[in-house]
Amino acid sequence: MNLTISGHHLEVTPALRGYVTSKLDRVTRHFDQMVDVKVLLSVENQKEKDKRQRAECTIRVKGNDLFAESAHEDLYAAVDELMDKLDRQVVRHKDKVQSHDRAVAAKHLV
Repeated sequence: MNLTISGHHLEVTPALRGYVTSKLDRVTRHFDQMVDVKVLLSVENQKEKDKRQRAECTIRVKGNDLFAESAHEDLYAAVDELMDKLDRQVVRHKDKVQSHDRAVAAKHLV
């Protein structure tokens, strides 16, 4: 799995990189067949403070791309929300792949 963590208008510190990596472990625990993971952390130049910190992630799995984004006033909270969204998408994708595999296997048995 290739993991890319980049920042836009901010420096990705080792603490931030470690936090994102530890949160991604939860997603990879459900589905380990990920080819490429790209995380983009950014700070928007907006006058209002809420939803200024953004986190985006694209996960490339075999046959599909999963994308999620989150915005919050705290970057760590945005990463938490992002991982929740990705976790739901990955579980849904895994269930879909497994249900199709069972349907194909059942057809061959009959």
